Amino acid sequence: MTITPVPKTARTTQTARSLAWARRRDSVARFWRSYRTHRAGLFGLGALALIALIALAAPLLVGGDVQSVTNAPGTALESPSGEFPLGTDQFGRSLLGLLVWGARISLTVGLLAAALSVAIGTLVGIIAGHYGGWFSTVIMRITDWFLVMPALVLAIVLATVMSRSIWTVILAIGVTSWPTTARLVRAQTIAVESRPYIERAKALGGGHSHIMTRHVLPNVMPLVLAQTTLGISTAILTEATLAFLGLGDPTIVSWGGMLQDAREAGAVSSGHWWYLAPPGIAIALVALAFTLCGRAIEAVLNPKLGVAR
Repeated sequence: MTITPVPKTARTTQTARSLAWARRRDSVARFWRSYRTHRAGLFGLGALALIALIALAAPLLVGGDVQSVTNAPGTALESPSGEFPLGTDQFGRSLLGLLVWGARISLTVGLLAAALSVAIGTLVGIIAGHYGGWFSTVIMRITDWFLVMPALVLAIVLATVMSRSIWTVILAIGVTSWPTTARLVRAQTIAVESRPYIERAKALGGGHSHIMTRHVLPNVMPLVLAQTTLGISTAILTEATLAFLGLGDPTIVSWGGMLQDAREAGAVSSGHWWYLAPPGIAIALVALAFTLCGRAIEAVLNPKLGVAR
């Protein structure tokens, strides 16, 4: 039987790939060993894991008919009891069920809006930092204009002129909150491109796209990851604000929408605290958890920050 030898080029490629994956696994293991030394970061990660699990299991825990107004199981504005641990809303729906179901929308909006914001900021920052010159100046002046304008006001304008849907809210948050990421990524890009290996890559014929995607992007990804984690909490708070102002999707249940319904039902003046407290506490808890995770990630990726553990 004749054994066909493996070409040397194929063996070299396989070896390079295996070494690259081994380095990635080792990097992830080092990151986790350092991350788990931050007690606040572990608390935030545990809280987020629990909330995400509850959100994913919402159809099993509370059922899909929890949002139904016509089939509400209770009467309007019942106080907490054994049947309704958090009471009911003005339609007689269980607030606990609405809180669990609303976690799906609030987390989805926060994740997608933050991802869109960071993607735009990363693209703008890398391009501005790489090309430099008058092109970078023009881009950064536009970025500064977005930076000085209140992001919430711009989001309100977009949410007002566009159709009221969850995608409008995600778009409104994403396209108004990217300037901070753009400036951070631009500064990091300039620092990366001043290193000698970038000059060697250019001397060997590396083009603009090669430099930006193969050399600059991997080096700014830790910063992007930390910025994404911090941006999610801001996106969740902005979504809650837009929903509270009546600019969210009225057909879905979110934590901000629950606060808006409580305001319209007069829960503030009538003293129905169980209508206001649960969604407000949930928003604050998720925002705090993402902030703790973001601070821990920053401390791991940049120990010079000296973030307390």
